[in-house]
Amino acid sequence: QVQLVESGGGLVQAGGSLRLSCAYSGRSFSDHGMAWFRQSPGKERDFVAVISWNGNSAYYADSVKGRFTISRDNAKNTVYLQMASLRPVDTAVYYCAATRVGGLLSRQVGGYPYWGQGTQVTVSS
Repeated sequence: QVQLVESGGGLVQAGGSLRLSCAYSGRSFSDHGMAWFRQSPGKERDFVAVISWNGNSAYYADSVKGRFTISRDNAKNTVYLQMASLRPVDTAVYYCAATRVGGLLSRQVGGYPYWGQGTQVTVSS
């Protein structure tokens, strides 16, 4: 059974930085593509970034490109989201997600059967 646990959220001022972590437990972390999504109150869950199983490919939402960086450490079973130049509009609950084993990378919520519980990121102006 795959379990994902996010950490690292908090309150930060606009222009600041934050690093989110997502710890994976299950059979084989490196068999999964990993992604970050976010959701603000009353809005749909939106794609943020995704990374391939070996870290060689990464894709970003246009709204975060150049500010956020997704990375993974397969030895530590952890995926990260480094966020810089944060804006109030980045305020949301951030969720970590994993594809099924060998699954394709996706920007859609439906492409991920495994989800963490989320971590709150609040950016003050």
